[in-house]
Amino acid sequence: MPEFEIPKTMKAMTLKAYDRLELATLPVPEPGPGEVLCRIKSVAICGSDPKMIHGGYAFANWPPYYPFVMGHEWSGQVVKLGPGVEEFRVGDRVAGEAHHGCGKCDNCKKGHYTVCLNYGRDGHDGKLDYGHRHYGFYWQGANAEYNVYKVASLHRIPDNVSYDVAAMCDTAGVAMHGVELAGVTPGGTSVVIGPGPIGLCAMMECKALGSGRVIVVGRGAKLEKARELGADVCIDFEKEDPVQKVLELTGGIGADEVMECSGSSNSPMQACQMVRKTGAVAIIATYHQSECLLPMNLINFNELRIVGSKANPNVSDKVLHFFSTGAIQGEKLVTHRFPLEEYEKAVDVFEHKKDGSIKVVINP
Repeated sequence: MPEFEIPKTMKAMTLKAYDRLELATLPVPEPGPGEVLCRIKSVAICGSDPKMIHGGYAFANWPPYYPFVMGHEWSGQVVKLGPGVEEFRVGDRVAGEAHHGCGKCDNCKKGHYTVCLNYGRDGHDGKLDYGHRHYGFYWQGANAEYNVYKVASLHRIPDNVSYDVAAMCDTAGVAMHGVELAGVTPGGTSVVIGPGPIGLCAMMECKALGSGRVIVVGRGAKLEKARELGADVCIDFEKEDPVQKVLELTGGIGADEVMECSGSSNSPMQACQMVRKTGAVAIIATYHQSECLLPMNLINFNELRIVGSKANPNVSDKVLHFFSTGAIQGEKLVTHRFPLEEYEKAVDVFEHKKDGSIKVVINP
């Protein structure tokens, strides 16, 4: 078993207040029972990160305190084991999940640990710690040289998958969870609305799971990226009505399932209008406004199935396998890399879609 020399302090990018980031020196955390210390190799910036920096999640109490270390899409190497850990060895290459449920509530027992009933009851307020962790949101995240994680949140990375690609385990997993909830009809027609990182992963996952034709709705460079990565049909919503085009392509019947990944307020309505009777719509996005219009009579009369999808429970090993086989072309999604010291620049490139950015990765 290899041994690593672990320093007492580390560099970390901290959020000191809304719109105020600061590179700081913090103590390297010590792993407790059931935990391991990881050397962070790669952190992918998520669409939720800029929103959190600007205070967009104040209603959710994210972050719960200052200074706070964000970062939840990550990969790294195990460098120290906490007491009682047998699942991993020092030196293992791992990718992490953002959620670790309490393991005790009814939802966790059923495998729904991303909607743990003890969410937020983590001891940060000085009250009883129920064991839930939401790394990078409610618990210290990966924008640092080291961090401690519960072993249940970790997955071994296949040898042929790079740290940068493995850091997108969360991105691809969010897509995969929604795709699984909706279901993919073998030989059927799937639609993905929104070719951002999650939508592009959803498109490739639908193809890997047997969809006969995947239609992507979007615009600009990201729609062209969808074409490059294997979308069968690309619809530019600035040039034609996506609902009418999908109905035309399916002989008026509609798609078998629609993955809504755009976060546009009118997209859930369009998804319901372009899916077939008894079809499924997966909501795999978050929205700037909490209320979006839905065609309730259409949902009722056509017996549509609308599924909400939160995070990436129970799918990490599947998407790491897809990265390994090339079913998800991870290397083509990573467009920019920055050191931790240039985190603010990296966020700016990602948030404002500069230089054709799709997935921006930090290498601490």
